[in-house]
Amino acid sequence: MKYTIYIALLSISIYAQNFDKKFLTKFETSNYFETARYDESIQYFKNLAEASPYAKLISFGKSPQGRDMWVLVVSKDQAFTPDDARKTGKPVMMINNGIHSGEIEGKDASMILLREILITKEKEKYLDNAILLVIPIFSVDAHERFRAYNRINQNGPTEMGWRVTSQNFNLNRDWMKADALEMRNMLRLYNEWLPEFFIDDHTTDGADYQYTVTYGVEKYTNLEVGLRNLVKQKFIPFWENKVVEQGFLVAPYVYLKNDSLEQGISEWASGPRLSTGYMALQNRISLLIETHMIKPYKDRVFGTKAGIEAAIQFVNNNADELVKLSRQADVNSIKEYTSGKYLPIAFINDGKTKNIFNWKGIKFKKEFSEISGREKIVYTGEKFEQEIPYYNEVMITDSVLPAKGYLIPEQFKEIVDIIKLHGINVEQLKEDKEFNVQKIKFFNPKFSQFSNESRQRIDFGYATESIKYNAPAGTYYVAVNQRTIRVIVNLLEPKASDSFVKWGFFNNFFEQKEYFEDYVMEKEALKMIEKNPELKVEFEKKLNEDEAFRKNPYARLNFFYERSPYYDEQYMVYPIMKVE
Repeated sequence: MKYTIYIALLSISIYAQNFDKKFLTKFETSNYFETARYDESIQYFKNLAEASPYAKLISFGKSPQGRDMWVLVVSKDQAFTPDDARKTGKPVMMINNGIHSGEIEGKDASMILLREILITKEKEKYLDNAILLVIPIFSVDAHERFRAYNRINQNGPTEMGWRVTSQNFNLNRDWMKADALEMRNMLRLYNEWLPEFFIDDHTTDGADYQYTVTYGVEKYTNLEVGLRNLVKQKFIPFWENKVVEQGFLVAPYVYLKNDSLEQGISEWASGPRLSTGYMALQNRISLLIETHMIKPYKDRVFGTKAGIEAAIQFVNNNADELVKLSRQADVNSIKEYTSGKYLPIAFINDGKTKNIFNWKGIKFKKEFSEISGREKIVYTGEKFEQEIPYYNEVMITDSVLPAKGYLIPEQFKEIVDIIKLHGINVEQLKEDKEFNVQKIKFFNPKFSQFSNESRQRIDFGYATESIKYNAPAGTYYVAVNQRTIRVIVNLLEPKASDSFVKWGFFNNFFEQKEYFEDYVMEKEALKMIEKNPELKVEFEKKLNEDEAFRKNPYARLNFFYERSPYYDEQYMVYPIMKVE
């Protein structure tokens, strides 16, 4: 077994090397069963920074509970700032661990790998053509909600952190709306450095199978075409081969079509609330590593390490091309989507493009359960291989023609602050200025039955009207002809799945705040009919054609209220204007 040999050689290497025992991890000294707490983990990274001139540990913010959030910058050129890093011309890689702190393999894997790069120096060459940003723990407060029973589906470590933050936010649903303080710190860090390659380390939930490592990487039309081709043609084959060479079975991170293995497996394009989908909007490649929850923690850590190493090797081997394509993707996005091309904002697996995948699974049987009162799945542990359908093509289901820009009233500074965190340039008008704009009016709003990430999401229809609008001084203007055009559109176009509107930032505007008294409206309606005979014709026509309206006294009075000068002109109107 390659994997067994690899681990044996690794163990010999660890204890044969002459280095301080402070560079042995809790994971290793506990016979691979435990992970260190926050203080011990961060001390390890401090030790690395103190021992190597190539590393600097930087706090990029505080958590809600007051813990420092750290990033270790690793550079052979000692390029410890974004400006210095850009001057080297080398691509920057960000390795993000513990966005869900119960899934913490990436932290332990990074600790061992960094020791091999910085202390024993057997892998120092990984710094020849790349700069590393390693986040030991993203969700630091969640990491310290530490106990043995946080992940019922997961096989180790002995104790681990929690999935969501101390304020109960799932950080991997927060990349766009940035409700969590941790995410606001992250976005500031990310957009200062703008790494060419991003890795997000996780552990799966779901079915049992033979694969230790599964992965996701955006390769569809949500990613710019040059980067998309690099991912499909060069990165995926290289990365899979390298991880398999280390002795780990690898498969894409997929879902069962209709919950049936016989019907096959499907891939998807990630939405921008998730890390991989967000990086695609930023014109950057990202890799999701999802090790299998039931495999031993030891296997999952070294599987994650193999995945990180393979990505670092790829970036080193393709450094110039990666930097060039990332910059070109920024230019292409501006050129394409400011010249009349529609920008895709929604995707779905096409369900038709079928390939064959040789699936390595674990057999199961179904038995009746006295507990649930239905059939249950019981895995037997027996391995099998089976050719199954593989649906790995995605189609666009909706798109939008980007505006020239967006006008945001000055009272929405909180939203503007979030927009700026995404690396988006915002101008504030110093004097009144007239624009040709599209005004958006919503209708048929449907609020979600339950809250989602503390917010009540909303669906709706809308209509647009072209008008001239005199924007007062103080209004914020977001021009779209900037490298972040994909992010801008997905935040400010109401129908985008992770827009501010869909996430409930503007729910107040779907609430009627002023009403009429019946006896007052009765008099006003008569006056309106007298002044406008055509209104009477319209009213009578609706009475004749709409029985429900005819039988509803309130609706009949509201018909006139909505057409009166007293009606709230901002009710169900998007306060952000689209500049034509």
